[in-house]
Amino acid sequence: MRCYVLMGVSGCGKSSVGMELSALCGLEFVDGDNLHPTANIVKMSRGEPLDDTDRAPWLEHVGRVLANSTGPIVIACSALKKSYRDIIRAQVSEPVYFLHLDAPIDVLAQRVTMRAGHFMPAALLESQFDALEQLGPDEWGRRVDIAQPLSQVIAQAETYVKETMI
Repeated sequence: MRCYVLMGVSGCGKSSVGMELSALCGLEFVDGDNLHPTANIVKMSRGEPLDDTDRAPWLEHVGRVLANSTGPIVIACSALKKSYRDIIRAQVSEPVYFLHLDAPIDVLAQRVTMRAGHFMPAALLESQFDALEQLGPDEWGRRVDIAQPLSQVIAQAETYVKETMI
């Protein structure tokens, strides 16, 4: 089994890329937004950023979903800080591979503003960038520049998944 997390700030395309990767690579796809407790969604909907206490149970749940999967899986989850990724990894007995979907804040602000019907307002984007920690050399993963066309983003993600599934 292989476990992948599509990480990054709101609006980076985690769900879109995850659905495509699922189809292209035979992975189960889970949108981490659907794993948030109701209290987290209510808080974000009010324009309030989550703190580490809010996030911990959600991140543990994300890790348990990875651990309990019966086959290769990809989850869309912000996983902004190394400590958050550590919480996820602590639940899983094998390596977790992170694909960081990344772009400058102005690119992402435009995307978040264009999204309709999502609980995460554009006003919280800056707080996510403030919290974001790049993948470290001791973490399995790769950065993907999402300022390029979606087809190229998906191709890079697919290549990484196929390289690591060997």
